[in-house]
Amino acid sequence: MSNTIAARLGAIRTEMAKSNLDAFIIPRADEYLGEYVPAHNERMLWASGFTGSAGMIIVLKDSAAIFVDGRYTVQVRQQVDAALFDYLSLHDTPQAQWLIEQLGENAKVGFDARLHTLAWFNQTHGELAKAQIELVQVAQNPIDLNWHDRPTPTSTPVMLFSEQSAGRSSLEKRKTIGSEIKKQGADIAIISALDSFCWLLNIRGKDIPCLPVVLGTALLHANGDMLLFTDLNKLPENVIDHVGEGVSFKAESELAAELLSLSGCKVLASPDSCNAWLQLTAQDAGAQLIAGSDPVALPKAQKNEAELAGMKACHIRDGVAVSRFLAWLDREVNANRLYDEALLAEKLESFRLSDPMYQEPSFDTISATGGNAAMCHYNHNNGTPAQMQMNSIYLVDSGAQYLDGTTDVTRTIAIGDVTDEQRKMVTLVLKGHIAIDQAKFPKGTSGMQLDSFARQYLWQHGFDFDHGTGHGVGHYLSVHEGPQGIAKGRSNVALLEGMVLSNEPGYYRADEFGIRLENLIAVRPCEALANSEREMLEFEALTFIPMDARLIDKKYLTDAEVSWFNQYHQQVREKLSPFMQGDDLDWLNKVTAAI
Repeated sequence: MSNTIAARLGAIRTEMAKSNLDAFIIPRADEYLGEYVPAHNERMLWASGFTGSAGMIIVLKDSAAIFVDGRYTVQVRQQVDAALFDYLSLHDTPQAQWLIEQLGENAKVGFDARLHTLAWFNQTHGELAKAQIELVQVAQNPIDLNWHDRPTPTSTPVMLFSEQSAGRSSLEKRKTIGSEIKKQGADIAIISALDSFCWLLNIRGKDIPCLPVVLGTALLHANGDMLLFTDLNKLPENVIDHVGEGVSFKAESELAAELLSLSGCKVLASPDSCNAWLQLTAQDAGAQLIAGSDPVALPKAQKNEAELAGMKACHIRDGVAVSRFLAWLDREVNANRLYDEALLAEKLESFRLSDPMYQEPSFDTISATGGNAAMCHYNHNNGTPAQMQMNSIYLVDSGAQYLDGTTDVTRTIAIGDVTDEQRKMVTLVLKGHIAIDQAKFPKGTSGMQLDSFARQYLWQHGFDFDHGTGHGVGHYLSVHEGPQGIAKGRSNVALLEGMVLSNEPGYYRADEFGIRLENLIAVRPCEALANSEREMLEFEALTFIPMDARLIDKKYLTDAEVSWFNQYHQQVREKLSPFMQGDDLDWLNKVTAAI
């Protein structure tokens, strides 16, 4: 593989020389700037062999560096040849500053504007310019020119998502968002987030693993008319009838010409999520850019009754599938049959596969035993899957895409005997989970304000966790949906009725064990405080799957917390037992008994 990667770096440098470039930047992102990248856009993987989900490569004339975050410090050394790349920190080594240290004045740094945000471009351009270094937009990506065995994009037809499931027509949605575009003083908005235009048009797709979207870019006018640039071969015959009046479809190859026709238009786009090429092309053509957030994001996040009904229905079926897996796992452990992390992940999916509405995982399952669970974004596919050991903790974080909704759940399971310290830590995490679940808060409260609810009990014992407490979740769309969230330094968007979020506090002890307890929750009006002086909101649990009582130490729980745990398990039993039988039902009744 090293010879192959060396040859690919050589091909990149040949293209750099043709354009008189001293460096070329390769991010993990593709032109759609989403979390997931389809195989034919895995440019960073092609150039390095690195399979991680975040990072950046900078190729110089005689050397190269790969920048990764703390999740990948071990993996990058396993996958990327140290003879070809220096290993650097994505966050601790600012790339622009590193370039300034490596290059002299009048150097030229190439980049593909499609693969970076406008905000990144403005900041990097400014920093390099101070050092007399020029940031140069390449007309053609050197990787694309040399990737001769590039995978073919998927050809799966676009799925027409029923108006009954969506709860609103595409025309109604487009008119509503169009009015918002007009309010912001714009004539047109670039809708570059794939889940945003799929939600607007009531369509779904299979273009990216784990994310049921269609590749493309949309332009939405203030009057609600919309142009979608995508692969026209994927469109079903009745798509025009489905989306309603005012929608046109064009090939992605026609996008540049359309952007060049926007002279004199006021164009709304997000500098933080929309790629730089789209905005710079429009600006160079004479359009006036108006910086703003994606106008679809907030309305999409507020699920309507039909969307919430789908989410609730799929969570019951998902609860049955995951519970059947946990019942099977308990039986296997009791028989002293222990498996590796990969087989466990496959077994879990086998229970979901029996559901005709199941489509695919909503993300790569985190199946982690022992010390591997201490890496909160661990992926058993990035190395040799570990064998489960007796007297350990097993963490499984998984989710599913169903035709009526998206799920995401984490359970932490005792394998044999566990220590008092482990039970203490799980119980402190549970207390934080309950505090979020039971929170009541005035309208206008953000997730950032609630985040410490989940951490307070860990803090009192000198502990914490290094990830957000919760992220937004879409309706048969992205399992990581913005703008809502529950986290320390971000998530300042007010939580609104209909938003769905995860509630997932955790604790991780390096090389020993990891703990996370995750349910999805929906924001709803607080009926108990309906007549109070402020409009109050609360959360409703969507996930109903047993939590492992063997990992709970009651002495750390208040009476109210014990009551919550028992009432939650009573709900789990009532909702799931009609769909379970035999040994699985016996297991369910046993593990949901009051503590």
